[in-house]
Amino acid sequence: MNAALLQVRNLRVEFGGQTAVRDVNFDLFSAETVGLVGESGAGKSTLARALLRLLRAAHGSVELSGVDLLKGPAQGVRAQRRNLQIVFQDPLASLNPRMRVGDAIGEPLLIFEPELSAAARRRKVAAILERVGLSADMASRYPHEFSGGQCQRIGIARAAVLRPKLLVCDEAVSSLDVSIQGQIINLLLDLQQEMGMAMLFISHNLAVVRHLSHRVLVMYLGRLVEVASSETLFAAPVHPYTRALLAAVPRIPPLAALPGRPPLAEGSLLAEGSPLAEESPLAGLMARGCAFRDRCPYALPLCASSDPPLLEIGAGRLVACHRSHETLNPLS
Repeated sequence: MNAALLQVRNLRVEFGGQTAVRDVNFDLFSAETVGLVGESGAGKSTLARALLRLLRAAHGSVELSGVDLLKGPAQGVRAQRRNLQIVFQDPLASLNPRMRVGDAIGEPLLIFEPELSAAARRRKVAAILERVGLSADMASRYPHEFSGGQCQRIGIARAAVLRPKLLVCDEAVSSLDVSIQGQIINLLLDLQQEMGMAMLFISHNLAVVRHLSHRVLVMYLGRLVEVASSETLFAAPVHPYTRALLAAVPRIPPLAALPGRPPLAEGSLLAEGSPLAEESPLAGLMARGCAFRDRCPYALPLCASSDPPLLEIGAGRLVACHRSHETLNPLS
């Protein structure tokens, strides 16, 4: 197997004595898409920002192509920044309202490719604008003149103009209409295929994650609780939290009452009796033991005293559960 492009080891992020990300370990390979899922407050965005050194990590290492982004010399870390880019959740807020979009897209080129002439830089900006589905003459406009979907295309163009090795998408489609989401997802897939870049895709939309990802990381209160291939995880989740998360996917209610319309499959917004019906506890209260134990119907006394390690239970499958060796059939 080829060496991992990104290696994250024992990464921990703290805020005022509270641990937001706890001892996270995973690898990401070139041209691979890894999905990161979990409830709001799980620490997904915090993890993403720590990887890019936008937040200070309390402990651990993040190596990109062998360079530790957290501890390496400043010059080496700066040189790697062109290989690690991010697309943010709010497309308009991520753009400078006083900067023309052509200047915003060209700024990374100005920093990392200073040898380019102004004309060459403009040509690259025009090319990437057209590649993301916009026209070259839009470079002279300001962000407020674009729709949300167009602003996200601009954000993607700004991230992709340097042809990074790794693109982090932090809820990159969650604020867009469903039809626009599909267009942006297809654009990301096309760019990934053309440039061979890896993606860390953070989303609440499990259907999108399933469609995009080769592997999926499931995070709960700052800890990874399950890691598996997308096909394996969605077909047979093992951790009780993963199973509850998938059970909580919204379903369309039956439409039998509408005249002339066939009934649809029954469902509800939240599976009855799902542990996710209860609010998650504060991470600071779960310093010891399994973080999910108070919401888990299968918790043992051991779960309160011992933190289950993330262990491999199959080829490429890791689970942090004291009962991962059991089938847990009642959860299916």
